Amino acid sequence: MIKMYRLKKEKEYSYLEAGEGTPIVVLHGLMGGLSNFNAVSDFFSIKGYQIIIPELPIYTMSLLKTNVKSFAKYLHDFIEFKGLKEVILLGNSLGGHIGLYHTKLYPEKVKALIITGSSGLYENAMGGGYTKRSDYEVIKKKAQDVFYDPEVATKEIVDEVYETVNDRNKLVKTLAIAKSAIRHNMAKDLPNIKTPTCIIWGKNDTVTPPEVAEEFNELLPDSDLFWIDKCGHAAMMEHPEEFNKILDKWLNKRDF
Repeated sequence: MIKMYRLKKEKEYSYLEAGEGTPIVVLHGLMGGLSNFNAVSDFFSIKGYQIIIPELPIYTMSLLKTNVKSFAKYLHDFIEFKGLKEVILLGNSLGGHIGLYHTKLYPEKVKALIITGSSGLYENAMGGGYTKRSDYEVIKKKAQDVFYDPEVATKEIVDEVYETVNDRNKLVKTLAIAKSAIRHNMAKDLPNIKTPTCIIWGKNDTVTPPEVAEEFNELLPDSDLFWIDKCGHAAMMEHPEEFNKILDKWLNKRDF
């Protein structure tokens, strides 16, 4: 049974929150809604974790600030606003990249990192091919390609992507973010990020292919890599039970 979470709005922040305990701040991707993490919230909010999912200002920042670094600073301000000390960051796709960049800037704030299908090393990670205004069927196919099982791309997901691509303002911002992700390549930074990192990756991810996960694992000094089979770019949506099981085991092993 999936719970419905109510969006909280305080100051300039909108976020979902569930549970009490060690804070896990969840970072969504470029086309990803907050509901993509419902299964994570349901599972961990009753296991001694406070799950917080902020809405990232992807389409509301000025164009000059539409970049990975600004989002990482926004995340820092949000964590300060919530009065959180040491957080665990969990990010998918662009969210993983923002989490990594935030950890580079504020290492003392982050107790652990979890990345899945993260950008930051691989140029094609986002924005690829979304840029031409396309008809619905083309967008549908693109949305389905994100997953191993095309059925995961519900009409709701396809509609959201279609709306984004056909909104000129959002399209311009999407392109700005895609360029920023390429510019903020983290290959040189990763060896200096000592934060314990759990890498959970779909074996069939075509957006950020498996070799990207292997490279993250090689470059990060303290990381563990886990694979999910028959799984694309958003493991927490496509295989929520397996994703939660892997993460739960890792958090327990690392005593978080």
